[in-house]
Amino acid sequence: MNVDSIESLITDKTSAIVPVHVYGNICDVEAIERIAKKHNLKVIYDAAHAFGTRYKGKGIGTFGDASMFSFHATKVFHTIEGGGLAYGDSALKDNLAIFRNFGLAGPETVVEAGTNAKMNEFQAAMGLCNLENIDGVLAKRKAVVERYRERLDSVKGIKLSAIQDGVESNYSYLPVVFEDEFGLNRDEVADKLAKDNIYARKYFYPLVNDFECYKDEYSSYDTPVAKYLAARVLTLPLYADLAIEDVDRICDIILK
Repeated sequence: MNVDSIESLITDKTSAIVPVHVYGNICDVEAIERIAKKHNLKVIYDAAHAFGTRYKGKGIGTFGDASMFSFHATKVFHTIEGGGLAYGDSALKDNLAIFRNFGLAGPETVVEAGTNAKMNEFQAAMGLCNLENIDGVLAKRKAVVERYRERLDSVKGIKLSAIQDGVESNYSYLPVVFEDEFGLNRDEVADKLAKDNIYARKYFYPLVNDFECYKDEYSSYDTPVAKYLAARVLTLPLYADLAIEDVDRICDIILK
């Protein structure tokens, strides 16, 4: 989210700012907080990619009024499926408990249209097991990301995410933007990797406003930055037990 654009979009109907911490990179939380306080708005973060990320020594879930984390199996920390909310206002607890359980406030009392968002015991057990190992997982992922950066950071036509000041990353994704100067486009690079059974992901692609269910109502030309990046970004394989030798093999294919 471009913080320079937020205030121009606030109207008398605006109730909250909903920024996204993407690829483990965090938003400008300080500027967003200043704007929210100035306009008396709530801040609800989509922190699906940011579990384990810290800013100036504080967990990323401590910023804003609430943060949503994904615990899907592909995430740095997971419970197979599901997610969690972090928030500072204890008054939200009872409301959220009702909302996640079909809107039930009692055995025969339904006070709102809720949802089924409960976690089962097996998921909780998996999460507790994974939580015990999270520091080691983050350390291994860091080594993988550092190797990718060592090999790719100075290559013409390749753009990596900037390292953010004051941020302890969770090293959740390795997005690479292939600019025109590289010589091959993103799709061609993905195809060459796939020939060696290496499956990188065009993440995020397609854009939401290009989905079949939305494309007749919205235009991706209204979001030109997102459209540009969606056509060029490739997230390379990244997981804790990815061998450095395999990182080198992936980089060798790209560089050749």
